[in-house]
Amino acid sequence: MRKMFNNKEPIRHIQLQGQANFRDLGGYKTSDGRTVKWGEVYRSGRFPKLTDDDVKILESLEIRTVVNLLTEDDIEAYGEDRLPSGVREYPLPIDSQTATRLSNQATAALKSGDFSKISLELNQEIHRILIHDGRERYATLLREITNLENRPLVFHCSHGVHRTGTGAAILLSALGVPWDSVREDYLLSNKYRRDEVQKRLAQLQQMAAKKRSIPPQQVDMSNMEAFLIQHGSYIDASREEMIRENGSIQNYIREGLGLSGQEINNLRNELLE
Repeated sequence: MRKMFNNKEPIRHIQLQGQANFRDLGGYKTSDGRTVKWGEVYRSGRFPKLTDDDVKILESLEIRTVVNLLTEDDIEAYGEDRLPSGVREYPLPIDSQTATRLSNQATAALKSGDFSKISLELNQEIHRILIHDGRERYATLLREITNLENRPLVFHCSHGVHRTGTGAAILLSALGVPWDSVREDYLLSNKYRRDEVQKRLAQLQQMAAKKRSIPPQQVDMSNMEAFLIQHGSYIDASREEMIRENGSIQNYIREGLGLSGQEINNLRNELLE
């Protein structure tokens, strides 16, 4: 049964005060002409800052399961999710030492105010790494989503971009959604996080100017903008890595993630109409 927000037609973006990037993965068309069901699976950023009204919205969506892709260190830094009572919390941390090392490099550049040390290819590399280091977690995520008792389900990381974006790309691909639509879904994070990102860029520009004793307008923000504003080439790196490793995306799902043909059929039968 299709679930609707506020008894209206399904919408992609569910507006929350404490999380800008919460959205429904329904509505996408598959290559064989079917449609991903609305109101079954959502993707998001973290939930520690949800307001009372936000919690009520999650209740109205009848969310049963929240899969948290963050590590214990992430949760200690950000705080615990704030959720409606009775929601099942499922920790599924994607802990990649390589991705952490790259993130630490970016953090060091932030602290120094020298953004030139952030590689323009950082996001692509993170998405490639997640295809390897997150494979067991993503396989578990797909199996959890397949189980009707767990849905409606939302999965999230910190901002809903890297770990969540890769997971959403794998899920939609497993369902048979064309890659152009997968990329389109990934890039929606820019739309819904625009205010948050612009605010962060302004803060970082001021911080860097102060550290380096130069006017803010002299701070080169191009590398930082490339890091915080997503491009299609970033999630395309995930696709390229799946194909490089297994020959195709569907082979990656079967061989890389270890999902059987029956499991994939079950997933599609559950989430497509």
